Amino acid sequence: MPALIPTDHYATITWLGVVPDRAAGLKAEPRETLTVGFAGPEGEDHGGLTRPSCSRVLSQYPRDTVIRNTRQLCVMSVEELATIAAAMGLETLDPSYMGATMVIEGISDLTHVPPSSRLQGTSGATIVVDMENRPCMLPAREIEADMPGVGQKVKAAAKGRRGITAWVEREGVFALGERLRLHVPDQRAWTPTMI
Repeated sequence: MPALIPTDHYATITWLGVVPDRAAGLKAEPRETLTVGFAGPEGEDHGGLTRPSCSRVLSQYPRDTVIRNTRQLCVMSVEELATIAAAMGLETLDPSYMGATMVIEGISDLTHVPPSSRLQGTSGATIVVDMENRPCMLPAREIEADMPGVGQKVKAAAKGRRGITAWVEREGVFALGERLRLHVPDQRAWTPTMI
């Protein structure tokens, strides 16, 4: 019996990019295609099979502990980017400021898609949803550099709409305009009081 259920929810890739050097800044560089391997997107500094742990997992590991990299990609939605922009008083928000790897259109409430869901392209390339990508102040620096006084608004504006982190399950190539299908785990919601 399959553990993942193909849904009737589809999205179209509207933007692709990579962050070439996190030490230099979070701003992503746009791409027309994105080749992804098991270590993540080619040219993406967030890639690798492992990564040093960060503030998001301090309850589990001391900072800089080597752990499996489930944050190879940052996937955002056109719909949520528009909401973030509006909350910041902007007409639009360039996804490069957010360090996005992929922006898709057509799946509502992307940030809250169930963990372990898959987004699969027409070529078969597939990424696995790790979890919600929590807002942080790193995008603020990029925005502030180009729009003084605006960057500090991004963390609050992005709360609950920052997209998801993901990792590569099947290698391949993603391209602008490509259609992705959402596959979700076949399980009921967790009920901790159930025996």
